[in-house]
Amino acid sequence: MDTQPVVRGLQLEVSRLREENRALKDELIILRGAVSGLDSLNAVIQRIRPGVDILQLLDDLLASALAVVSATDGSLLLLDEESGELVFAVVHGQARERLRNFRLPPGAGIAGWVASHREPLVVHDAPSDPRFYPGIDETFGFHTHTLACVPLLDGHRVLGVIEAINKSTARDFSPQDHDLLLLVAILASVALRRAEATADEVTPA
Repeated sequence: MDTQPVVRGLQLEVSRLREENRALKDELIILRGAVSGLDSLNAVIQRIRPGVDILQLLDDLLASALAVVSATDGSLLLLDEESGELVFAVVHGQARERLRNFRLPPGAGIAGWVASHREPLVVHDAPSDPRFYPGIDETFGFHTHTLACVPLLDGHRVLGVIEAINKSTARDFSPQDHDLLLLVAILASVALRRAEATADEVTPA
């Protein structure tokens, strides 16, 4: 009896199971990171109250969100209502110190598009998207590949945007990542509104 086909079939099945096992291990690592990030996110939520250091809270909120969606870099940009520019207020990743306070021209880039249209956007190949603004990558030596961006809204008023850039895995941003970033955007908007209300209360008439 020729056993070679049977042996070959078993070898293929063992190889398939090994690949499946590796994929499951990768999924487990991602899930553990997501759970840790969600725990951190919950802790940040509890701190949204009058008198909190708003920039530190937003920094922690962004860090937790990036951990959950497995993004290596990200930023929270606030809209300067007078100039129409988006200002990098909170930044995580390789350009953290250099990019903070950098201003995007009104409507520029995917962030500008999201702010103008008040709609979230996930881009799987950023450089090939006509809305992409290459000035950031060129100025700071950065390489944007995948990007998810959601608006910060107060009713019809735009407060800014949150960006998550470059998944730490080979995968694209998922619908679950998109939904989580929308939740984080809502929390960030609540924190910003409360900070504005507190500032109005202490400002003399």
